[in-house]
Amino acid sequence: MTATILQYLFYMALLVGLAFPLGLYITKVMNGERIPGVSKVLTPCENLIYKVMRVKADEQMGWKKYLLSVVLFNLFGFLLLFLLCLCQGFLPFNPQHIEGNSWHLAFNTASSFMTNTNWQAYSGENALSYFTQFMGLTVQNFVSAATGIAVLFAFIRGLIKVKSQGLGSFWVDLTKIILYILLPICLVMTVLLVSQGVAQSFAPAETVDLLEPIAVDSEGNILEDAVIDGDKVLVEGAVVEGAVIVRKQIVPLGPAASQISMKQLGTNGGGFYGVNSSHPLENTTPFSNMLEMLALLVIPVALCFTFGRGVKDKRQGRAIFLAMFLMLAAFLAVIAVNEQAATPQLAQNGAVDLSNIQQAGGNMEGKESRFGIASSATWASWTTAASNGSVNSMHDSYTPIGGMITMLQMQLGEVIFGGVGCGLYGMLAFAILAVFIAGLMVGRTPEYLGKKIEPYEMKWAVLVCLATPIGILVGSGIAAAVPGVMESLNNAGAHGFSEMLYAYSSAGGNNGSAFAGFNANTPFLNVSIGLVMLFARFLPITGILASAGSMIQKKKLATTAGTLSTSNGLFIFLLIFVVLLVGALSFFPALALGPLAEFLGMTA
Repeated sequence: MTATILQYLFYMALLVGLAFPLGLYITKVMNGERIPGVSKVLTPCENLIYKVMRVKADEQMGWKKYLLSVVLFNLFGFLLLFLLCLCQGFLPFNPQHIEGNSWHLAFNTASSFMTNTNWQAYSGENALSYFTQFMGLTVQNFVSAATGIAVLFAFIRGLIKVKSQGLGSFWVDLTKIILYILLPICLVMTVLLVSQGVAQSFAPAETVDLLEPIAVDSEGNILEDAVIDGDKVLVEGAVVEGAVIVRKQIVPLGPAASQISMKQLGTNGGGFYGVNSSHPLENTTPFSNMLEMLALLVIPVALCFTFGRGVKDKRQGRAIFLAMFLMLAAFLAVIAVNEQAATPQLAQNGAVDLSNIQQAGGNMEGKESRFGIASSATWASWTTAASNGSVNSMHDSYTPIGGMITMLQMQLGEVIFGGVGCGLYGMLAFAILAVFIAGLMVGRTPEYLGKKIEPYEMKWAVLVCLATPIGILVGSGIAAAVPGVMESLNNAGAHGFSEMLYAYSSAGGNNGSAFAGFNANTPFLNVSIGLVMLFARFLPITGILASAGSMIQKKKLATTAGTLSTSNGLFIFLLIFVVLLVGALSFFPALALGPLAEFLGMTA
């Protein structure tokens, strides 16, 4: 048990240790400071891009022009990916001769990757060509992540500038983020993953001989106790008619490592293969597992420290970081304890020892034995805290409370670090809400970082905070009333409801993970989930940029003895309370029908 606790502490400490210097580097990049060894190589490339695109490096956009640039750029990316999915059967780099997707699957996939959600209603090795993967999905992994970070920095400028109009240029921000931040880190990570054996090839899938043949019945079910005698299959000495002996296996290849590195770093999460990072060619070794897991949160954590430097008050960045970190640690502890304790059914009234240090113990269903509970629980917590969604275990097999926490972290708005950029600006909206509530309690006009918070900013902050709950609850409520959705569930009862609720929570939180077994590839689910993803992405972006456009025109108020501190322990507690309160009020009834009902039924 001590070794397990040390493993959790090591992961958390390493994450923060890597994020702190990265936050300083991001600050220097976005401030236009010269970076030794980097600027000399990349600045000429940056200037060339501006020249080709006819972009003015010193342009200052108002919030409406900045928003329009964001929308038009993402609309172009959506249409391009939509067409790639439809037409991939006629395009190159398709050695498996995979046909184009249906219109509704193409719509869902394009919406998913453009919104940084990476929800997948398909299995990558069976549904997408190499060309669609690296020219469509990987490109969107970069630009969707860069969009979130760019909007964050526009908001930061709104907070720090006084009596101004311009939030910077979206095109300049996008170029800097991709060129100086995402590309270099992604290149290093890709090389490291390839060194661990992660696939990176344009070769077609290979067919290899199995070391041990297996037998399946006529319906494709594996016969566990079968004895293979030549061409016959025997079970308890009797020949099984219609049984098939499988002696070969198809090993999917493709340019996976380059996509995997960016899917993790950009909190995208879309797997190159269907089972995501539990696939042995997508996540090959304990080192690749740790590397990919750290990449889940390293940029979102780093941006907290960047924020403190950006507003010229490091205490503000530390306060936001601590609020997120404390919630992450608490939720991780709940998942870890429940997965290690497992369920009464697994314990079989004490007949099975779930705590023996000589074995994995706990709930190992749906988890890779090579990773164990600690790495699986940490990954599950971090990937749903971030709007990432990649998995190295199947959340559908977690205990009711363990699965509920993964769901709840998404339902809170993906603000426990959250996605790159979007997680932090989502938490800042909660900070504005907390300041407003505190102002009402003490009878003072609310302020944040010296800027007065007025009704205009409050209305947008509330919409930003409620965008995720609205998308999730409306989407899942409509789905629950559609009879055909029941056919997509892998389970009945409370757990079946949890599968559907998780799907819309994942879409509304721009996360992308799923309870395994939920068949989302139907016209209704593809379209409805796609619309929820679009709503939950662009309403907050609109609200944050509108607030930035308002606050940048305000004067800076002097700090007095009556000014509410937004960097002390009391405010951190208030911020956590507001985040949890919004989540609890919004989702307790739905969680009571799903995971909580399942937990009570299990313990009964």
